[in-house]
Amino acid sequence: MTPAGLYGFLILAAFVAANVPWVNDRFLVVFKRDKSAWLCWLEWLVMYAVAGGLSVGLEYKLTGTRHVQGWEFYVTTLCLFLVFALPGFIYHYDLKRPLSRKTQD
Repeated sequence: MTPAGLYGFLILAAFVAANVPWVNDRFLVVFKRDKSAWLCWLEWLVMYAVAGGLSVGLEYKLTGTRHVQGWEFYVTTLCLFLVFALPGFIYHYDLKRPLSRKTQD
């Protein structure tokens, strides 16, 4: 796979990981329980760490080394991950109930 393909895969994986806590009713996609808002945010932070680990692995695969980043990099990626989570957040809090009512009618 080319480096451009790996970058595209990383962005797609980060987008999916950012939306999983809001779209899925299971905690960490495994444990079935009712999720409160703080549990969704905790799962979102765990997914941020998973996406970060994936990016470190892909960086090492492409360059053979890991570049040291400052705090600015992590704040920027956290904000980008937050923007990626917006569609799932809107679905969870604004669209889920009205859409489920329409399917029941």
